Amino acid sequence: MSNSPSLIRRLQQFRAARGWSQQQLADAAGLPRTNISAIEAGRLVPSTVAALRLAAALNCRVEDLFQLEDAAPAALEWAWHGGEPAGRYWLAAVGGRTFRYPSEAAIPFAFPHDGVEGAEELDELRAAPPTLVIACCDPTVSILAHELALRTGVRLLSYFRSSRHALELLKAGRVHLAGVHLGSDASGGNQQAVETVLGAGYRLVHLATWEAGLVTTAERRRPNVAALVNSKVRWVGREVGSGARQCLDDLLEGKQSIRRIASDHRGVAEAVRSGWADAGVTPRVVACESRLEFLPVRTEAYDLCVAEELLEDRRFRALLSVLQSSRYRRLMGDVPGHQATAAGELR
Repeated sequence: MSNSPSLIRRLQQFRAARGWSQQQLADAAGLPRTNISAIEAGRLVPSTVAALRLAAALNCRVEDLFQLEDAAPAALEWAWHGGEPAGRYWLAAVGGRTFRYPSEAAIPFAFPHDGVEGAEELDELRAAPPTLVIACCDPTVSILAHELALRTGVRLLSYFRSSRHALELLKAGRVHLAGVHLGSDASGGNQQAVETVLGAGYRLVHLATWEAGLVTTAERRRPNVAALVNSKVRWVGREVGSGARQCLDDLLEGKQSIRRIASDHRGVAEAVRSGWADAGVTPRVVACESRLEFLPVRTEAYDLCVAEELLEDRRFRALLSVLQSSRYRRLMGDVPGHQATAAGELR
């Protein structure tokens, strides 16, 4: 095809950001290496099929790789806005669309940001690494993010959300994965929630089982769960739609009110540790981290919900390989109250 001097090409920039050679990109996109060289050098205008394959291989949009000089740059949509000003953000492609993901307090990002709101020169550098976005409340998700980046080069951005909120974000096409723990390990609550919120076309991938229970201080500790529930307690709960709130509601049976709300499991523990509340529900690992007393209530299955269309995506396959690895399962087995011998099983 003839050359078009008005075409802005960022193919080499995206390829270099991943540390790929031209041959590696050619293999990933199913194209001849000579085509990659000619496109980068401006000797060849890519066909529609070639452009789509390159964008898929680099986990970006066609418009991120190729743009007419006289075309106005497309504004990237926020997955959600984190407040004013939004500040730093990360980029990820979900369902063929590229979103900006804002920084949030208490989110354990271990990766440099991709841009800053208002800094257009950074908006032009859309060479983000292959990225998965997860909405979940798993306090150990940073272990998965570390192993995934170390072993496969895939970046995992994690946002703390309740099970119900995570499913709603998945339904809206704003995240790749939603963490769910609703009910005991044997209750089937996760599957029921997926069917109710999402319907068909989704699968559950097992992450771990964990112990959920009541956290309190040594001064407030009682001999068992019933004794603590029946005493005068200032409860701190999670928002409605979270697994921890469901567990606490089941225990209290409407007999006591929950006036204090925390945004995540560690927030519950901190409320108890600081004296703002007397007791709440968290996984055992959070109680251990906070040096709080723990009374086990139930064992819960923590699953990741994913759309079936993502099952063959290379990023998801990389995630699955990490979950099924003996190293990851061993690391998670070291976490108090966690068990991950079935991690990575599709359910």
